[in-house]
Amino acid sequence: MKKALLLSAGLAALSTAPALAGGFAEPAQPPVTIAPAPVAPSANWTGFSVGGQLGYGDVSTSGPSLGGNDYTYGLRAYYDYDFGNFILGGGLQYDNTGIDLGGVTTLDSVTRLGLRAGVDLGQNWVYGTAGLAQARTSNPAVGDSNGWFAGAGYEVFVASNVTFGAELLYHEFDSFDLPGLEANATTASLSVNFRF
Repeated sequence: MKKALLLSAGLAALSTAPALAGGFAEPAQPPVTIAPAPVAPSANWTGFSVGGQLGYGDVSTSGPSLGGNDYTYGLRAYYDYDFGNFILGGGLQYDNTGIDLGGVTTLDSVTRLGLRAGVDLGQNWVYGTAGLAQARTSNPAVGDSNGWFAGAGYEVFVASNVTFGAELLYHEFDSFDLPGLEANATTASLSVNFRF
């Protein structure tokens, strides 16, 4: 009986020895998952916008040769439609200025009616723009002129309904009352726009 009891105790001790020595497999660790990088929310550019702009214009003419430069300031209104990766819009801009053209006349204002189209980058977009323009001068003998403009721009959301923008535009005018007078103008401007 004593031998049987010792034999049972010995077998029990042997059966627990591997557990104490780390013979059992350790529990499996849960798989490591990597969270995806945060993605900036995409803005919806569809809707109307109105804003103000401040810039600088440089004008040169031929027949006669005149030129000048000065600050510009004005208003803008657009409607844009967001197609997903592409945005198309159209609008109106008005710039007031006082660019002296060689003492002969002053460029008083430039009005633009045009289209713009570009790539939707989420919170911002880059676009090309072109359309019709009209230059008004202070001298009736020089008169006003219709023409065209083209350029590029950039706009970015800085709040839920506010954007900052920048534009670089080139203009040509060739229908002044003064025979032979042609003008080209380059403007660079910054804008603040309220979208709704």
